[in-house]
Amino acid sequence: MTRWVIPVVIALTTAVGLGGVTHAAPPPPPNPSDAEISAGRQQADAKAAHVGELTGRLTDAEARLRELTDEVAFTLELANKARVDLETAQGEADRARRDADGARVEADAAARAVEDARVRLDEFAAASYEQGSLVGSVSAYFGATSPQDLLARAQLLQAVSESSLDALDDVERTRAEQANKDSAARAALDLADRKQAAADQAARDADAARTTAVLAQEGQAAAARGLQDDKTRVEGELDQALHAVEGLEGQRAQYDRWLDDKRREDEEAARLAALAAAAAAAAAAPQAPRPPVVSAPSGTGVETVVARALAQLGVRYSWGGGNYDGPTVGIRDGGVGDAHGDYYSVGFDCSGLMMYAFAGVGVYLPHYSGYQYNAGRKVPLSQARRGDMLFWGPGGGTHVALYLGDGMMVEAPYSGSHVRVAPVRYGGIMPYATRLL
Repeated sequence: MTRWVIPVVIALTTAVGLGGVTHAAPPPPPNPSDAEISAGRQQADAKAAHVGELTGRLTDAEARLRELTDEVAFTLELANKARVDLETAQGEADRARRDADGARVEADAAARAVEDARVRLDEFAAASYEQGSLVGSVSAYFGATSPQDLLARAQLLQAVSESSLDALDDVERTRAEQANKDSAARAALDLADRKQAAADQAARDADAARTTAVLAQEGQAAAARGLQDDKTRVEGELDQALHAVEGLEGQRAQYDRWLDDKRREDEEAARLAALAAAAAAAAAAPQAPRPPVVSAPSGTGVETVVARALAQLGVRYSWGGGNYDGPTVGIRDGGVGDAHGDYYSVGFDCSGLMMYAFAGVGVYLPHYSGYQYNAGRKVPLSQARRGDMLFWGPGGGTHVALYLGDGMMVEAPYSGSHVRVAPVRYGGIMPYATRLL
């Protein structure tokens, strides 16, 4: 027992002798006042509040921009419909015009035929009156060879007269029918012209509505860009304010560490001196071995997930993009994503960002928000905490984001945007969050 007490006493005595040399505290660093630190924090808080306000306004502006984009698409389709209807009406009007022209020609021809027949009948009647018999009766009787032949010729002349009257009636009926056809054709033409005029007006109205919608969309896009520029500028000012506060707080922390180091140095010197004085008395009883020191983990799984998601801020949105290793080229969606070039651009969609974030803690999610919604434990939305997933749409199949706490989330929102931090949108949100950790 005494064999190890003597070295301990020697070691303690040596430590006391060297402590004042090797552990001397450096001169004190700058120590900013509480007022300076408070003013810096207030400035940073004001900038953060402004960023939050701009973020909310930008979210609303982008939502309105999406609505106007949908309106533009709708008015484009209405304009296409109006042009198709106009072409159809023009075709009907052209056919009605040709039919009316043909009916007019036939009616004119029938009228001329009636007039010609009426003239011939009038001439026949006049000549018969002058001769006191049917036209041609005198000449018809010349050369008759017998009374029977003479009677037959008289009957023939009577039949010719009656036939002319019947023919006139037929021509009159034909003229009336053609006139009716002409009238019907003109009525059809008038209706077709009205339809064409209405279709033409509808096309002009549709084009005007499309132009109005496009202008509104462009104006809203410009407003959103302006808000984004303002938000970027204020975020830069916030970063500067935070750095300033961090600098002041860092100086204060450094000063506090200096005080702690000096206090520990004094305490250590006193402790070593007391140990050296009590070493002989303690030699009779062996000291119990110290338990091993266990280091606390440097961070939680939730913070790992959050850090991986936040590390992707600014990465563009690509529909179908992202996997366990990071952003990837998107895929075609046959619509908005294709228009923004998602299928050849590297980025994340909403569920791809969740795949990457949770892969950092060994959780491998499928690339579909509806499946991700059912991948963990459901908790009421009011109990959501940092690291939970939030979902929108039936079965969570429309959108997913990672909750950061304090009403904020990180998400890959939609084509044409990028990974961002935004306030939680409660419209259409699912009543439960999904907790994996």
